[in-house]
This record gives sequence, structure tokens and C-alpha cells, in this order.
Amino acid sequence: MSDPIYISEVFSSIQGEGMLAGRRQIFVRLMECNLNCLYCDTDFAKSDICRIESKPGSEAFLNLPQPLPLHSITAVFADWILQLPGSHHSVSFTGGEPLLHAKALTEWFPVIRKILPIHLETNGTMPLALRSVKQYLDYISMDIKLPSTSGCTEHLWDLHALFLREAHGCNVTVKIVVGEMTTADEIEQVCDIISSVDECLPLFIQPLMMSDGSVGITSKHILRMQELASSRLPDVRVIPQMHKLLGAL
Repeated sequence: MSDPIYISEVFSSIQGEGMLAGRRQIFVRLMECNLNCLYCDTDFAKSDICRIESKPGSEAFLNLPQPLPLHSITAVFADWILQLPGSHHSVSFTGGEPLLHAKALTEWFPVIRKILPIHLETNGTMPLALRSVKQYLDYISMDIKLPSTSGCTEHLWDLHALFLREAHGCNVTVKIVVGEMTTADEIEQVCDIISSVDECLPLFIQPLMMSDGSVGITSKHILRMQELASSRLPDVRVIPQMHKLLGAL
């Protein structure tokens, strides 16, 4: 018997960020996080209720009691694949911070991976937890948290470097959220971390989205950030949150 997990919601939508942007995925949003970023728009507090779409893409939700066992989740996946054969590219585990649940995920991931490939979205601060599950992952989207946008007061650079070294060899990409206050020094720090592991790893620059839906950075500044990163790394891409532009979950 695998351990149950506290899950915020399960839904079907378009991936709006990073390497898999534009792909249809099943999203499993786990509760709890070890950070508290200023721009986070997700309620990751632990709750006794999990929201699961009644039909994939319907945006109509059923409430189920927590925590959820693995068989409940795989039953949902099987049903949705029957309803929409070939539509879903992968399952994206997001949060919160999924790696807080690494112990249970070592049991969940091998089963789920037989159904669909697994995509992990992570804040890139838990390298030891990653070590326990990375053999089951098909894609890793790692954030590097910039002080200017995340508001994280502790210095996470060394932790991010350790995480990326642990993830190297997997299909890993790096994402940063940039705003008008993002500095050239921050971009240099990001490039230092990536180039110390593998300069060919893709870097995705994501414009900061404000709570009112506006973009928190001018086009001039984001182009400058892209120029700086591209002078150090061969694969740098600017991608806004596409799902928000589409009005999707």
C-alpha cells in the first residue's frame, strides 16, 4: 500500500510555461510549499478537500476528502484517457512544492509513469528529495528564484546549484521569473549556475505577471535580460504564461 497524499486539485489544461508549453497535460497540484514567493498565485495551504475536474477541461469540480490514495488518482487518469484518447501528453506534478512529498512519490511515480510520462515542476531547492525520485521523471522544470521577484530573503543560489547538479542527466530545463527590478547581477548568477553544470541547458525567461493581469516588466527591460543571458548561454527563450493569456486553468 502506498501512502496517500494531500492534493489541492487535479485538472486538464494546456501547459503554459517552459519546454512543454502548448502541450495538453493532466495537472496534479500538491499542497504545501517550503517557500513563499511574492508572485505566487496558488493557495497551497493544506486542506481536507481536493478539487478534481468532473470532466477533463470542463472547469467544473468535484470535492473529494483528503488525503487521496494512489488508486483514486490512477482511476481518474484512466477515465480521462478513455474520454480523450491521445490528447494528454503527460502528467505534470506541481504545487506548492511536490518534492515535499518525495517519500510517497517514490511509490506513486512508477505506477503513474506506466500511464503517461511524468513532468515535475519544482522550485529547485530540494536536491536530496530529487535524488530519490529522479529515476522516474521524464521532464524536470526547475525554477531559480530571483530575489527581485520572489521576495525570498535567504540566499538560494548555492541550493539551486546543488539541485541543478543533481538534476543533470535528466531532461531538465531552468525557468526564471523576471520583473522591472530584476538586475544584471541576478542574470549573471543564473548563467553562472547553469554554465557550471551544462551551458546547453535551456533557460526560459518568464515575464512577471501582476495580480491585475498586467505584465510587471517592460519589453525593453526583458529584451535586455534576454541579451545578457544569451551572451552566456546558447538556448535562452522568453515565454509568458500562455495559459493565463488563454484564460485557461
